[in-house]
Amino acid sequence: MAIMPFPNIDPIAFAIGPVAIHWYGLAYVAGIMLGWYYARVLAGNDSLWPGNVSPITRTQLDDFVVWVALGVVLGGRIGYILFYDMPAIIESPIRAIQIWNGGMSFHGGLTGTTIAMIIFARRNQIPLWNLFDIVAAVVPIGLFFGRIANFINGELWGRLADVPWAVVFPSGGPFARHPSQLYEAGLEGIVLVVVLAALIYGMRALKTPGFVAGVFVCGYALSRIFVEFFREPDAQLGYLLGTNWLTMGMVLSSPMILLGLWAMIRARSQAALQP
Repeated sequence: MAIMPFPNIDPIAFAIGPVAIHWYGLAYVAGIMLGWYYARVLAGNDSLWPGNVSPITRTQLDDFVVWVALGVVLGGRIGYILFYDMPAIIESPIRAIQIWNGGMSFHGGLTGTTIAMIIFARRNQIPLWNLFDIVAAVVPIGLFFGRIANFINGELWGRLADVPWAVVFPSGGPFARHPSQLYEAGLEGIVLVVVLAALIYGMRALKTPGFVAGVFVCGYALSRIFVEFFREPDAQLGYLLGTNWLTMGMVLSSPMILLGLWAMIRARSQAALQP
C-alpha cells in the first residue's frame, strides 16, 4: 500500500553558536509578522470600514503586535496546562515552563489574545468589535504556519489510516497515520483566510462590526471538530466519557459554534438598527 513518506526535516532550522532556532518558533514569528502586515493593509484601507474610516491606525497596530504575542504565548501555554496537562504539572511543577512537553493550546491562546484585545481596545479607545474583526481576519495565517510546524516536528499526528496519503511518523510507531496537521493547516489556515478575505473584499463585511469575528470563530470550531475525527487524542487524556471518538478538542470547540453564531446574529442586528 502506497503511503506518503515523512519528509524527516530537522526540527532545528538553524543554529547560531549554542542557540538553536526551531521551525516551531519560526512559525510563530512568521504567523505574527505576516498577520501584522495583512492587518496593516486592512487598517490602511478606509473604504472597508464603517463610515469609510478605519477604526485603528497602523501605529496602533504596531504597538498591538506585542500585546498579541504575549496573549498567544501566555494564553496558549496556560491553556494547555489547564485543559490537557494539569495532573502532570501538579506532580512536577517545573513542567509548566517546559514548552517542549506538550506545547500550546489554541483555545488558551484565543482566550489570552481576547483578553489582550479587550485591554488594548479600552486603553486606546478602539471599537472592540472592529478590533476583533481585524484580528480574526489574520489569525488563520498563524494557524497555517503553526500546523505546518507541527507536521515538521512529527507531533500531533492523526489516527491510524490506510489512505494513500497516510504518513509513518517517527514518533507515531510503525503504522501509517492521517497527517491531521496538514488537514488543519488546510481548513483552519488556507480555507478560513480565503473565506474571510472574500467576505471582507467581496461583501465588505468589516462594515458590519463583529461579523468577520463570528465567521472565524464558527469556522474554526467546525474545522477543528471535523479534524478531531482523524487526529489522535492527547495520550494523557485519550477519548472522553468512555467513547472511542469524543476528544477534548471537540469539547472545547463546540461552544465556539454557538458563540460564533451569536456574534454574527448580533452584528447583523446592530447593522439593521443603524440609520
